[in-house]
Amino acid sequence: MREHVRALEGAGATAKPVRRLSEIEAVDGLVIPGGESTTLWRLATAFELLDPVSKLIADGLPVFGSCAGLIMLADRLEDGAGGQRTFGGIDMTARRNAFGRQVDSFERDVTLRLGDNADSATFHAVFIRAPWVAQAGPEVAVLGEDNGRIIAVRHGVLLATAFHPELTPDLRIHELFVSMVKGTS
Repeated sequence: MREHVRALEGAGATAKPVRRLSEIEAVDGLVIPGGESTTLWRLATAFELLDPVSKLIADGLPVFGSCAGLIMLADRLEDGAGGQRTFGGIDMTARRNAFGRQVDSFERDVTLRLGDNADSATFHAVFIRAPWVAQAGPEVAVLGEDNGRIIAVRHGVLLATAFHPELTPDLRIHELFVSMVKGTS
């Protein structure tokens, strides 16, 4: 999480880790980091955050999810653990561990469309046991693909990447999210 805090601060935001519902309710935007999606689901359930955070998302809280965070923002899940739930919010189906297991992790340059004018730009992406978007709804903007697999999406004030931009010095994705929180993008 500290990598996201660093990137958000580099993008001009004031950022702090949150763990409790009262802390989450006090922020203007939320980042759901990578990790293991079943662990995020179980922790959100154990700390009674699943339904309240889902409601905050439905009510318009800007949220960015990277890797497992993408899974947690998906309305539908492919290859989930038995009974696994997500916060939802993005009309998409996420496929867990789609790029393979931990040993299959990799880095490569991908092409993303981050601006309003949809110009393409190269971004060095770090994929760690990464998911992909198996299906995106009609109102979901696909911001990036890798070999035909959807790896970055935006749906209103929700942003998700299958990779970890916080592990690179490139702040463009965090800058986009900060502008989404401010309502300027």
